Amino acid sequence: MTVPVPANSGPVGTVGEGAPEESGIVSGTTESDGIADGVDEPVEAATPPDGAAEPEPVSANPTGPLDGTADFRMALVSSVTVDLPNQHPAVCLREMETPRRQLTFHVGLQDGVALSHAMRRIPTPRPLTHELMSEVLQRFDIDLVAVRIVGRVGTVHFAELDLRGRAGRSVHGCRPTDGLILALQQPVQVPILIDARLLESGDDVPPPGTTA
Repeated sequence: MTVPVPANSGPVGTVGEGAPEESGIVSGTTESDGIADGVDEPVEAATPPDGAAEPEPVSANPTGPLDGTADFRMALVSSVTVDLPNQHPAVCLREMETPRRQLTFHVGLQDGVALSHAMRRIPTPRPLTHELMSEVLQRFDIDLVAVRIVGRVGTVHFAELDLRGRAGRSVHGCRPTDGLILALQQPVQVPILIDARLLESGDDVPPPGTTA
């Protein structure tokens, strides 16, 4: 039986030891899932004004659009569900264009609840960690250009934030849930990109900066 993660859940306890850390599987199905509120339409990444030079990346290990070597596919957060008796939420990302493949991975309970809150833009009495981070980025005029899912080793997935601010452009490694939550909390919808190799098979895809 599949049960959606409650969006209006209160504080949850710490996930016990043994909980998967961004674990996952690849599904090549093309079935349509319900799309959460607020993520129905794709929005392209912000571009600099005409004639303005693109800031040079300051990351020591840029990937994806910054170096043009990877093939990324735009995706939407399709669902966050709990499939009992498994108590760890499953996050499903769906490719926006044909063949609309899916990438699914499991996360900790607290991460699943936080992502569910972000999908539905449910306010909280006090800012949660991701809400605070999002506010800090906005106050310092730092744009979240994109969130990219860049690798997988075993059941662990890897992601990165592509940021652009007054000092230039930089890339920062992060957990997939952290990147997705921040993306959903931005005033303007942020592109979510998946390395195409993650959608094509269940094999390992070493993240940038590692060897196969």
